This record gives sequence, C-alpha cells and structure tokens, in this order.
Amino acid sequence: MKLMRIGPPGAERPVALIPDGRHLDLSGLTDDIDGTFLAGGGLDRVRAAIAEAELPTIDVRGLRVGSPVARPGVVLCVGMNYAAHAAESGATAPRWPVVFYKSPHCVVGPYDEVLLPRGSSNTDWEVELAVVIGTRAGYLASPDDALAHVAGYTISNDVSERALQLETSGGQWSKGKSCETFNPLGPWLVTPDEISSPQDLGLRSWVDEDVRQASSTRDMIFDVATLIHALSQFTVLEPGDVINTGTPEGVALSGRFPYLKEGNIMEFEIDGLGRQRQRVGQA
Repeated sequence: MKLMRIGPPGAERPVALIPDGRHLDLSGLTDDIDGTFLAGGGLDRVRAAIAEAELPTIDVRGLRVGSPVARPGVVLCVGMNYAAHAAESGATAPRWPVVFYKSPHCVVGPYDEVLLPRGSSNTDWEVELAVVIGTRAGYLASPDDALAHVAGYTISNDVSERALQLETSGGQWSKGKSCETFNPLGPWLVTPDEISSPQDLGLRSWVDEDVRQASSTRDMIFDVATLIHALSQFTVLEPGDVINTGTPEGVALSGRFPYLKEGNIMEFEIDGLGRQRQRVGQA
C-alpha cells in the first residue's frame, strides 16, 4: 500500500495510491497521515476500506505532493552508516550508530524547492532510506523485534550545509541539517508488505542529470532493524517519527563534485519507493 498527502502546505489531503493507478481519497477515514492515524490502526482501516471498495477516487493531476507523513514529532538521523561514505568524509567506520537530529520543521514535499541558506556555499545532497515508525518502541529486547514497529518506508533527501555542520558547528551536526526545506520526504509512504527487505534496495541520486550516488542498502553498516533496536535503548520512538538511515558515497563533501548552487536540479530514487525531484533556490 502506498499513502500520499496531496495539496498545499498545511492543507494536504490523505490519499492512497492503489496498483491500478487510481488515487483514493482517505478524508472520510482520517484528517491526515500522522502519528495519531498510525497509532490508532489507521493502516488497517485503509486496507479494509480498499478491500470493500468504499473509497472515492480523486484526481491529483496538477496538485502538489506533500511529505507522505505529516510533520513528525522527531526526525532522527544516522551518520556515516555506509563505510564508503565514511571514508570519503575522512572518517573511519563507526563502532556504534552516529545519531543526530533534524528539526521537524524542515520536512517538505518531494518536489518542493530546496532553499540554500543565506551565505551558504557548501550545501550538499544525501539520498537516504527513511523509516516511519508505526507503533511505540522503547527498550526493545532485540533487533528481531524492531521491524514490527515500522509503518513504512520512503525516500529522504538529508540536505546538509557542511560549513554549519562541520566548521562552525560547535560539535552539533544539527546546525547544518535543520535549515528551512532541508528534508524533502516522499512521494509515498510504502508499507512493509510491499518491500521484501529494507536491506535490498538500490539508492540513486543525480544533480542536473549527472549521476552522483548509486549504491544499495545492503552496504549499510547498521541495518534498519539494528538501528531501531539501538535507538530504542536511549529514546522512545513514537508513531509518525522518522528515521533517516544514512547516505552512501557520492556527495559533494567528498571533493569529487561541486556543492549545490541556485538552479541545480536534484533527483533521488530508491527501488520500490518512487522518485523525488527538487530545484535548488535561495532563501
């Protein structure tokens, strides 16, 4: 099942995309796709309504696509979770997950404009598998318990301003990660039944149609189940929370590519999760 949110910022309508290509209006079932919806058995209600053909179709042509989950309570991010990316960043592969936060206000839709911060010259792209939590997870007993708490998966662009992140950070990566528009998500929230394994997904990114990243989640240092288990040991994951699971090699920080400038077009793709496209603008 693929869920979407369609409409202008702050007034998105919940929608399901079904295999025959039709979009179904979920407004009769829920006001939004958010933590309350997920915690209250919303996914099961949508499945039942689709099976009973109870939902009206909606024409989404020409309408904005928002983030597939409403503003999350928290966006937890994992750094250097691909060995080759750690190496291109000048770091060794970590022994434990490197964790930082992005402010939820920077979550935007998959086709929304990404704004360069004022004075920025080191803004970077990062294609990532994002995990959306469906049920509360705290102090999980083992990674074997982790994936049962996942509502679905989507594409994240963990946009990063490297000077703020690394040069004037004061040790806080979040300074370079939480600028306005710095976390496009979507286009879909894809439920786990449509993904055979989160550890067998190709990830790709382009800037102005030139390939930047081409890797697989098989290359993660810490897999999705391990990350959820580890995170649950020091924080409580709530329905609607988003976990960005790290990016593979091929970013501008490597020195192999120029940083983003106004007018660039970024594109991101993950197997089974769709494709994003953003123009780079100026704040």
